[in-house]
Amino acid sequence: MAAPPVAKKVRHEMEMFGDVRTDDYYWLRDDSRSDPEILSYLKEENDYTSQAMSGHKQLEDHIYIEMRGRIKEDDISTPIRRGASPNNKLIAYAEDTKGNEIYSIYVIDADKENYHMDLGKLHVNDSLRNKIDSLDYAVVIVPFINVKIQDFQLYSEYVAVYEREDGLPKLTIYSLPPIGEAIGLLQKGQVVDFLDPAYSVDPMESEFFSSILRYSYSSMKTPPSVYDHDMKLGISVLKKRQEVLGGFEESDYMTERKWAIASDGTKVPVSILYKMNNVKLDGSDPLLLYGYGSYEACVDPSFIASRLSFVDRGFVYAIAHIRGGGEMGRRWYEDGKLLKKKNTFTDFIACAEYLIQNKYCTKEKLCINGRSAGGLLIGAVLNMRPDLFKAAVAGVPFVDVVTTMLDPTIPLTTSEWEEWGDPRIEEYYYYMKSYSPVDNVKAQNYPNILVTAGLNDPRVLYSEPAKYVAKLRATKTDDNLLLFKCELGAGHFSKSGRFEKLQEEAFACAFILKALDLSS
Repeated sequence: MAAPPVAKKVRHEMEMFGDVRTDDYYWLRDDSRSDPEILSYLKEENDYTSQAMSGHKQLEDHIYIEMRGRIKEDDISTPIRRGASPNNKLIAYAEDTKGNEIYSIYVIDADKENYHMDLGKLHVNDSLRNKIDSLDYAVVIVPFINVKIQDFQLYSEYVAVYEREDGLPKLTIYSLPPIGEAIGLLQKGQVVDFLDPAYSVDPMESEFFSSILRYSYSSMKTPPSVYDHDMKLGISVLKKRQEVLGGFEESDYMTERKWAIASDGTKVPVSILYKMNNVKLDGSDPLLLYGYGSYEACVDPSFIASRLSFVDRGFVYAIAHIRGGGEMGRRWYEDGKLLKKKNTFTDFIACAEYLIQNKYCTKEKLCINGRSAGGLLIGAVLNMRPDLFKAAVAGVPFVDVVTTMLDPTIPLTTSEWEEWGDPRIEEYYYYMKSYSPVDNVKAQNYPNILVTAGLNDPRVLYSEPAKYVAKLRATKTDDNLLLFKCELGAGHFSKSGRFEKLQEEAFACAFILKALDLSS
């Protein structure tokens, strides 16, 4: 196989608080995305990646067909009652064909009754205010420090409260007093029970003058399921479960909920999925660990059919619900942002060590995956503990933290200071520099790594993963795979076609199998 591309070095110095950082690959950034030299370099990287994976193209194609084959292409959602638009003639839609999140809006004026559009008004800058000392309110639910209220649905006779407790969704139904009577503290709510040890629950549109609550439920082994819950009788009735083709049987799989202990003693939840007849659970099984841990996002253990391509091949699949996410409440998020961001990384490492210690895998079989801010996670833990992992996939990774956060010309920079901190403040500058993946690449052995990017990505500039790969190539001391795949016509959320995203997932799956020498 040909040698990998070598990016030229052009010394670029950046000084802050007397500290000088040198970025030899700063030249890779071109906001016009048209520089011939940069586009040529990206193409060289893509060609090298294609060549490196050419022996596994048949496997990649097979995995793609397998993933697509699980989808019932003519499936329909559970019907709901909705009113028609006032004139029954207009439909508006927005289209982004490049992935840069700049949309063109089109309006179709049709005489036929085939189209429907909800008309409304955006209240982006409006706010609803009430005097603090106003007497016309009542406390109806007393908050608990370990319970986070996420949503609620109001009915004529009930209120359904969606909470999160111990990292899992909780749904409680409260009866309301008759109309005209004063409402007080709601007590003796009816808790809806769920069977799986780890799961996801989300509200769905329901009728106000009804005793039927509709919600969506899934787990890592249970496909998305729509239930109608009779709030009078306390009974949930399954209305529709997403059909998964390809011989899928829910009873073949097992989900678990475990707790890893972080370096500061914090208990970190881990959700686990495997196919019971395909694993030994003696340390010999391969494992793919996913993490995110930013923006208070909850990575619930819901069903994703493409994971079956790993699990059906004998993998254990795990999700680390690390700090910086919102799974365990607001405090969980605050303990993984700003000057506590490193908790996100040490939590992930603790989860990986827990899985090894409890014989779900070994270091030689442990692979990791994360996208965007999750790609930052992957880059950080690879610098901190490269010995712990066999392979890593970093999708559109946010890896040049300090440089990006110092540049207010990048669209999202100033709004992101609330998440990462403002590096114009010295304390934040040095803290961010201490974990930023690009700034901490070392002369050490790294595992097999696949990095992806989108040329039109407005959230994570393609140049971040590009310079990360270039610096790794110039610095690391091993001969393991380091592949970079930049989609020249896509943005942050991959290609937009219904099935094109599956092609990217199939490629990543084939890469991991190659890294583990399991391609047969």
